[in-house]
Parts: sequence; C-alpha cells; structure tokens
Amino acid sequence: MGWLLLIIAGIGEIFWASFLKYADSVTDWAIIAAMVAGSFILLIRSYKTIPVAVAYTVFVGIGTIGTYFVGIYLGEPYNMKQIFFLFILMTGILGLKLTTEEKEVA
Repeated sequence: MGWLLLIIAGIGEIFWASFLKYADSVTDWAIIAAMVAGSFILLIRSYKTIPVAVAYTVFVGIGTIGTYFVGIYLGEPYNMKQIFFLFILMTGILGLKLTTEEKEVA
C-alpha cells in the first residue's frame, strides 16, 4: 500500500509542479496549495512502510521525470543528453523500488 501511495503522490507532484508556470489567480494558487498538501500527505503516509530516504527520493524522482516530460509535451526545449540522464535517474529510482522491502504496519 505504501508504494501505491507514493506513486500517487509523485503523480500529484507532476501536476502541481507543471501547473506552477501557468498559475495567475488566487484560485489557481489555492488549487496548487491543495495539490501540494495532498501529495505531501500521501508521501508522509507512505513513510509508515517505506524508509523515509527511499520514499522521498522516489517521490522527487517521479516528480522530476514526469514534470520534465510534461514540459517537453508543452513545447519546452530538450536534448538527447538530458533524456539520457533522465534515463539514469529512472534506473536509480527503479533500483530503489526493487531493492526496498515494505515493512508491515502493526
């Protein structure tokens, strides 16, 4: 359950981080604040079964990679060297996921 919460939190980070560039009203900022709070609540809940260092690293990695690809989709410049290093980042995130066991919640 912790990994599912963590993945949802990371996807939430992609949305709010990508939306920051386009926020220009109080309503937009309120929505972003709610999305930030929601993603961090899910992240913190994942700490019950996943070590903090691993969970936070995976959370930030999901957000980084996802936000980068949303930026590409929205027309921001990129190059293949950056894609290569994102691939290395993704490999590290998957490695952390595959080598970390969830502990049981008492």
